[in-house]
Amino acid sequence: MNTHPPLINAPAPSSFRLLTEAERQASLHAAMANLPPGRDIWVFGYGSLIWRPEFDFVERRHTLLHGYHRSLCLWSRVNRGTPERPGLVFGLDTGGSCRGVSFRVSQNEAPEIMEALWRREMPSGAYIPRWLNCRTEEGNILALAFTMNRNTTAYVRGLPQDQLLHIVRTAHGSYGPCIDYVLETADALKRHGIVDKRLFALADTLREA
Repeated sequence: MNTHPPLINAPAPSSFRLLTEAERQASLHAAMANLPPGRDIWVFGYGSLIWRPEFDFVERRHTLLHGYHRSLCLWSRVNRGTPERPGLVFGLDTGGSCRGVSFRVSQNEAPEIMEALWRREMPSGAYIPRWLNCRTEEGNILALAFTMNRNTTAYVRGLPQDQLLHIVRTAHGSYGPCIDYVLETADALKRHGIVDKRLFALADTLREA
C-alpha cells in the first residue's frame, strides 16, 4: 500500500532525474498497448493543454473526470522554475473531481502526436498516464490523462497559502513566469465556461497583488 509523502513546508529538493529516451518510449508503448487499435484517441486537458494543446484535433469536448482534482501539486524545476527556485504547476491529484477539456485525435495522426505529447508531458516520472472514463454531454469517453505520481520528489502538498502565493509570484522558468501559467489556466477555464472556484479565488488574489 502506497503511503503519502509528508507535508512539505520547506523548499523542494533540488535534485531530480529525467527519464531516458528508452524509459519514455517504454512508457508510451505501455500506455498505447492498453488501447484497442484502429480508433481515435481522446486526451484530457486540465492545465496548459487546455490553452496550448500543440497538436491537431478533430473534436473538443467539455469533460468531467471523477476521482481526481486539479491541484498545484507538482514542482516545476525547468518550465516554470529552476532547480534552485522551483515553481508549481498543476497535476491531477487523487480525490474529488475535475472539469476540463478533452481533445479527439485522429487515429491516423495519433502515433506522431503521442510521440510529441510524451516528450512534453513525460520528461520525468512525475506523471502516470492513465486511460480514464470521463463524462461529456455527448456521452462517456475513455481519455488519456496524465495523473500525479505521488511517489516522487516532484509531488508536493500541504503548502501554506502564503508560501504557495510567494512561489507562484516569484518562480520563473524556461517557459516564463509561474504566475502567467496559473493565470492563463484560470482564464482558459473561464473562456470555456468551466468553473473552478478554488483556482478562480487564487487567480483573484494573485491579480490583487
